[in-house]
Amino acid sequence: MVCGGFTCSKNALCSLNVVYMLVGLLLIGVAAWGKGFGLVSSIHIIGGVIAVGVFLLLIAIVGLIGAIHHHQVMLFFYMVVLFIVFLFQFGVSCSCLAMNRGQQEALLNTAWRMLEYKTKTDLESQLNCCGLLNVTANQTQFDLELQNCPALCKKNTVCYTCGDMMLTHATEALKILGGVGLFFSFTEILGVWLAVRYRNQKDPRANPSAFL
Repeated sequence: MVCGGFTCSKNALCSLNVVYMLVGLLLIGVAAWGKGFGLVSSIHIIGGVIAVGVFLLLIAIVGLIGAIHHHQVMLFFYMVVLFIVFLFQFGVSCSCLAMNRGQQEALLNTAWRMLEYKTKTDLESQLNCCGLLNVTANQTQFDLELQNCPALCKKNTVCYTCGDMMLTHATEALKILGGVGLFFSFTEILGVWLAVRYRNQKDPRANPSAFL
């Protein structure tokens, strides 16, 4: 049986969906571990990561069942959803790779404002920093955060801002994130191509007169 045959397409699609299931379970496990050990206290962050993991897990299950049973409707649904995910992830990954420092600061400011107070203080304690960025536009907010900062660095003469510490490695982190995102986005388009190919192939064990 050549690799372009029915069995090879089925096995390749099943293997790809097993990988997606493992990634989904990994995301759920990491989120639960982070919450359990108190690394992240924000229920929104934990809930977001778990939601992504569950979504990926469900899509992988649909794709796996569709591949095993050669189910036309499930394979079509899997193809459409996976292609939408590919478009979204490809766009986000390209944005991460193209983001400059000014855009990083704007994104960081937006994310910081959305964080709960407990999450901010947890970050300040873990990173040993105070406030986000000491800039004129947000001076009042920065002074308030500095006053309530629980970090140990307040006892010293110098206490770096959390924004400066995050931005130090932000470019490298965004490149890694964008690269990993691009890699997985191409595995998703591979999954779409395999699903389209497999869906249009005829099962050699099926009744030759059956409609496919």
